[in-house]
Amino acid sequence: MAAVTEPPQQAGWFEERLGLASLRAFLAHKTVPVHAQTLWYYFGGITLFLFVIQVLTGTLLLLYYRPSPAEAYESVQFIMTRVQFGWLIRSIHSWSANLMILTAFVHMFSVVFLRAFRRPRELTWLSGVVLLGLALAFGFSGYLLPWNTISYFATKVGTDMAAAVPLVGRNLARFLRGGSDVGGATLTRFFGFHVAVLPGITTILLLTHLALVQKHGMSSPPRVLEEHRRTGGAIPQMPFFPNFFLRELMAWYGALGVLGAMAAIFPWELGVKADPFAPAPAGIRPEWYFLAPFYTLKLIPSHVWIFEGELIGLLGFALLALWWVALPFWAVNSQGVERTRWVTGAGVALVGYLATFSALGYWR
Repeated sequence: MAAVTEPPQQAGWFEERLGLASLRAFLAHKTVPVHAQTLWYYFGGITLFLFVIQVLTGTLLLLYYRPSPAEAYESVQFIMTRVQFGWLIRSIHSWSANLMILTAFVHMFSVVFLRAFRRPRELTWLSGVVLLGLALAFGFSGYLLPWNTISYFATKVGTDMAAAVPLVGRNLARFLRGGSDVGGATLTRFFGFHVAVLPGITTILLLTHLALVQKHGMSSPPRVLEEHRRTGGAIPQMPFFPNFFLRELMAWYGALGVLGAMAAIFPWELGVKADPFAPAPAGIRPEWYFLAPFYTLKLIPSHVWIFEGELIGLLGFALLALWWVALPFWAVNSQGVERTRWVTGAGVALVGYLATFSALGYWR
């Protein structure tokens, strides 16, 4: 009689198919600098965590949302009033979008002040800046989807600004709107951008960014490198798992607590349904992360010499963005010496500009 073969153990079954031993070996040997326990090192992970929250809550909202001017507002209203905990899911989605952009900004400036953009991390910096731009695009495209009065006219203002771009402005605005003005085609396009195009691009770029971080490891600030170079010792390391991972997990838990409290205590309001034929209400302004450029453009005269004031402002912002993206390349001189004061001054100036003009744009 033939012997009955014993079924493989469960762990062995998964190991044979997934090769989990290599993952365990990787986690067992991966280390991070001890100074990475500093608060600023956790904002990148928090931004990633909030992006995951965005994907999960957005998927739930997608089950009920209908992207048409006739049904968009009513579908969101149905989610908030008829779907169990629908108001909370929508509120978490909206608040997490804002917190994700905030933590992305904090992460970017922490990279600047900790000098984490230095060679060989130039591509990591570039991919991170593009990811921040994609986060802003998520905010802009998602703002219109509830089809309320504020979002409609704010989108109209935003696409009018796009129309002022030299040479391609008119075609760019028409592409964004799907026509000559903000309407049903605009809503459909923004919906497509928000749930398909932007998530696909972001996922690919995010994986690239994480791969670059893994390849080059966590950067050490110049003062830490100098101190250990002077003493001749190596930078102390600690295991990534479980030491750093548990700390990162606690940071996520804290972010979830803040997000849950804000979503429950300050539920995201729906407002009044958009009426394209109604006059624009007074005091229309964009979301907080666009307030600084919005207020700056308001301060520029309508005409400067022979140029449109809005055109001058957009060209200025384009040059500022290019200058900031190129930070790793102008931050060192031809001899390879870092321009420390220039970088610090630029970072402080940009933080001051964004904070001051955002506050002025909100209160005026």
